[in-house]
Amino acid sequence: MATTSSMFMYSLTIQPPTSVTQAILGQFAGTKEQQIVTASGPRLTIHRPDPTQGKVSTILSQDVFGIIRTLAAFRLAGSNKDFIIIGSDSGRITIIEYVPAQNRFNRLHLETFGKSGIRRVIPGQYLAVDPKGRACLIASAEKNKLVYVLNRNAQAELTISSPLEAHKPQTLVFALVGLDVGYENPIFAVLEVDYTECDQDPTGQAFDEVEKSLVYYELDLGLNHVVRKWSDPVDRTASMLLQVPGGTDGPSGVLVCGLDNVTYRHSNQDAFRVPIPRRRGVTENPERKRCITAGVMHRMRGAFFFLLQSEDGDLFKVTIDMIEDDSGQPTGEVKKLKIKYFDTVPIASNLCILKSGFLFVASETGNHHFYQFEKLGDDDNEAEYDSDSFPADPTEPYTPVYFHPRPSENVNLVESIDSMNPQLDCKVANLTDEDAPQIYSICGSGARSSFRTLKHGLEVNDIVDSELPSVPAAVWTTKITRNDEFDAYIVLSFDNGTLVLSIGETVEEVTDTGFLSSASTLAVQQLGEDALIQVHPKGIRHIRADRRVNEWPVPQHRSIVAATTNERQVAVALSSGEIVYFEMDSDGSLAEYDEKREMSGTVTCLSLGEVPEGRVRSQFLAVGCDDSTVRILSLDPDSTLENKSVQALTSAPSALSIMAMPDSTSGGSTLYLHIGLYSGVYLRTVLDEITGELSDTRTRFLGPKPAKLFRVSVKGEPAVLALSSRSWLGYSDPQTKNFMLTPLSYVPLEWGSNFSSEQCTEGMVGIQGQNLRIFSIEKLGSNLLQESIPLTYTPRKFVRHPEHPLFYTVESENNTLSIATKEQLLNDKTVVNGDGVRLPPDEFGYPRAQGHWASCIHVVDPVTAKATLQQIDLTDNEAATTMAAVSFASQSDETFLVVGTGKDVTVSPRSSSAGFIYIYRFLEDGKELEFIHKTKTEQPPSALLAFQGRLLAGIGTELRIYDLGLKQLLRKCQAQVVPNLIVGLQTQGSRIIVSDVQESIIYVVYKHQENRLIPFVDDVVARWTTCTTMVDYETVAGGDKFGNLWLLRCPQKASEEADEDGSGAHLVHERQYLQGAPNRLALMCHFYPQDIPTSMQKTQLVAGGRDVLVWTGLQGTLGILVPFVSREDVDFFQTLEQHLRGEEAPLAGRDHLIYRSYYVPVKGMIDGDLCERYSLLANDKKQMIAGELDRSVREIERKISDMRTRVAY
Repeated sequence: MATTSSMFMYSLTIQPPTSVTQAILGQFAGTKEQQIVTASGPRLTIHRPDPTQGKVSTILSQDVFGIIRTLAAFRLAGSNKDFIIIGSDSGRITIIEYVPAQNRFNRLHLETFGKSGIRRVIPGQYLAVDPKGRACLIASAEKNKLVYVLNRNAQAELTISSPLEAHKPQTLVFALVGLDVGYENPIFAVLEVDYTECDQDPTGQAFDEVEKSLVYYELDLGLNHVVRKWSDPVDRTASMLLQVPGGTDGPSGVLVCGLDNVTYRHSNQDAFRVPIPRRRGVTENPERKRCITAGVMHRMRGAFFFLLQSEDGDLFKVTIDMIEDDSGQPTGEVKKLKIKYFDTVPIASNLCILKSGFLFVASETGNHHFYQFEKLGDDDNEAEYDSDSFPADPTEPYTPVYFHPRPSENVNLVESIDSMNPQLDCKVANLTDEDAPQIYSICGSGARSSFRTLKHGLEVNDIVDSELPSVPAAVWTTKITRNDEFDAYIVLSFDNGTLVLSIGETVEEVTDTGFLSSASTLAVQQLGEDALIQVHPKGIRHIRADRRVNEWPVPQHRSIVAATTNERQVAVALSSGEIVYFEMDSDGSLAEYDEKREMSGTVTCLSLGEVPEGRVRSQFLAVGCDDSTVRILSLDPDSTLENKSVQALTSAPSALSIMAMPDSTSGGSTLYLHIGLYSGVYLRTVLDEITGELSDTRTRFLGPKPAKLFRVSVKGEPAVLALSSRSWLGYSDPQTKNFMLTPLSYVPLEWGSNFSSEQCTEGMVGIQGQNLRIFSIEKLGSNLLQESIPLTYTPRKFVRHPEHPLFYTVESENNTLSIATKEQLLNDKTVVNGDGVRLPPDEFGYPRAQGHWASCIHVVDPVTAKATLQQIDLTDNEAATTMAAVSFASQSDETFLVVGTGKDVTVSPRSSSAGFIYIYRFLEDGKELEFIHKTKTEQPPSALLAFQGRLLAGIGTELRIYDLGLKQLLRKCQAQVVPNLIVGLQTQGSRIIVSDVQESIIYVVYKHQENRLIPFVDDVVARWTTCTTMVDYETVAGGDKFGNLWLLRCPQKASEEADEDGSGAHLVHERQYLQGAPNRLALMCHFYPQDIPTSMQKTQLVAGGRDVLVWTGLQGTLGILVPFVSREDVDFFQTLEQHLRGEEAPLAGRDHLIYRSYYVPVKGMIDGDLCERYSLLANDKKQMIAGELDRSVREIERKISDMRTRVAY
């Protein structure tokens, strides 16, 4: 990479893409349980469906740094584990396995067959596997097909042969599937079109007569070559193939899905055809033909069925009847094909049926759904159509068949998995006055679109919330004996006493526990095998199993100010600054260590670690004093209470906790000292287990209140609950084992403790004011919480109210009946009963109608009402395109909402009969909109912006300035500044940045005296701009339709010339350069993140963080670009990235540098997602890279984690 760039950015993903392009099922862990593997953009994710709870959880997600085009699961005969084949853009076929013990993907084979990139004749577009796992066929869209034979060697390892070619030039492939032929030679079925004659016929007649064929390719395992075995013409609209079970289970062959029909085909059987039923209803067009977009075949004992989905989302169940012999056994010869309506689910990119009776729907847009089968639709009264009534010849006509859609009966939704695809716009704003801003975005399409609020935090499951008689100071839970599975008591400490509650079916007060109830409590602990300890200001109470009580009183005129305990040790600090240490004897009594240790100041907090397994004591005691220090004292019998190390702090410590936690650096477990300060800062340092030295301190600001720390357990791993003005949880990331500190989406707590009972095995108990709360944390995988508000149509743009926490969205839906037309049809007097049923559109979609638009404007309140407050529907076949909030100087700076619409819009080729600009006034603090007037324009406005007290509008290729009149908008100034279409506007001062749909961006200056708009700088590369934002006065960041991110800067001289006072005549008369503006923009940074950026802004994401560029991608990605401050950091990360490219090569075989330079060489960017894979490397590789960089492994990991935690989550 050219290091000459003067600007460097660090690219990080906050939320990976959520759209699923491929989903496959298999037993990838080698157990009976099935997992789902999905591909989302460059990410490969393995999910575990839990049939008992009806939930889907993510086990592992990995960026493969390449485009995953196809996935297939296969299993070698006789094995119980499925492998995964990836077809990507690397020009290589990749076979990987999932290793559950290490929770990672392991690459087994990587075979190169062609160039990289997505090309017409390089295989990778289609992938099919023989059902018995003997071979796979990988094909390109045109000409090339390669067959790989899969086998195992003497060591039972998977082997792959060299490829066998099955090329046929001038042939297009539409679909590909492996045939189920039992153990005969593997056969692959392909839908092909030979275009040789079309290419040579200029009249177009050959194109009209061209045939689509179903072709069988047979792999002869004996001769080791591929032959074209059978070919037969099929319906020209055929676009999909599904495998029919063969061998002993069924007749073999394929289902060919075309427009309005499904046909069964096989080389030795007759063809059978059934139509795809159409929806019946007044709002439906009876002539509209459906096609199948997704399908799945499921085998059961002695039977099988297909679920096929049409583009409306309707599922149809298809079954095949076979001819039976005299004894009633099927002969393998097909009798007829049957189809019936099953249910309606969201339109899917993939359907998966699990053996446990669930259906996973990977939705094309919106949330993915996980359904449970209630029944298989065998005994309902839906009409069933069979192939006896319809001709098998694809050219013969037949009468269409119809069905009435109805709410789901056969499947029941058990979980909806959040997905923000497609994400169309996003704003970062702090509307709730919390310490960190929230992310608001509009996503989804049609009736499944939504307005989402994203917050950084962990989801908390509230179990109990009960009020107490007065305000407690602290709470603990304790078992009675060491071997108890669950906690027995909740101990509450008040200012003047202690309350003990027993945990059972209900929680009730008990008085005979031996606890002293007349004093407040400082610590509670289950000690030894079966004793309890209560520390109170005047002493330590040791309660034996037989209720005998031993009391250790405090020396006269002193009291205990701090205490810490574990199951064998107790340490207390007295008000005189002395530390008294006790250890449990062999007979179970507490023995006091002879000498007390005097500290220099007042002790504020203490901590003993847990006793490590196989040891009798914890080695260290941490002591925090009000002189802003933490001391580590040894508890070794030879050097008891001797000083081991000391750490100076910025303020007095308010809480300490020594804990062993999983650690990515050592690969095992490491002892940490967690420190909370009175200033609200949290520190985590590594405590050396031998010497007691403190090192590698990391800090984080939690909030303005003093921090308190509590040891808790989440998902079986130790975690730390940190309480300040918000509640935080410090835990090890389940995948990377990196330490994470995330706020809880919960009320601020004053005290916390672990909680375990039969009803809630792993929870926490906390105090909030006068309330006792019991809660649990289920998901550690995602640290972004989503709240969703449903919208009506696909959202296009949204703006925020300048003062109030409200948003306004414009939504429009193409080829959809508007509300008025729909109502008119439904209220028609001639409607037959049953045809006028109103179906909920979020399940069934909207009625389609060619050339119609449905559009509306919404007022959304995401903070208080969490709903839409007002909906304004547009009439006259108008579609809203864009909007802005503009304050007009002529109306004494009152802000109006300006909405641009188009009438009778055709998307491609672009045309419309007129455009309009609507003006709305805000009423009732923005909760209502009042229509003022509308102004007609020649074309729909495609970009609107407030500019110097007036409205700036991009209409087609023209840039215009409007002012507000009484009856309509008044045009003040206009200029043609772009060649194609204005799609975006940004401004600072008199400078306007104009984005063109395919010619990048142009800087325009507005000259006030002459009332002129003059372009003065444009770009050298034709970028298909999708979004832009001004980083500073000279620099613009943006994204384009091909998935690139870039930063462009205006030359200093041109920038200064444009801002000179005067008429701007010198700019107008300056010589044009190559038919463009006189000057050119310089490219500062360029990067390929592999998602189409839809919005971009410069903002902060955490309290006190630096400014970063936040961008969102169409597939639901959230990413940030962090500017580097020092050259030293740039050099460090560049070297690290270079090493990782070699040591952690991308899984699918793509070259990382070439991948990030897909269209333009990467410049001025460092890939943070690759750098973060450092913590997942094997220890020896980590050490090697650390040696090359001349740093320690901990130092490198700290630098990588700081890059993220300082500016984002």
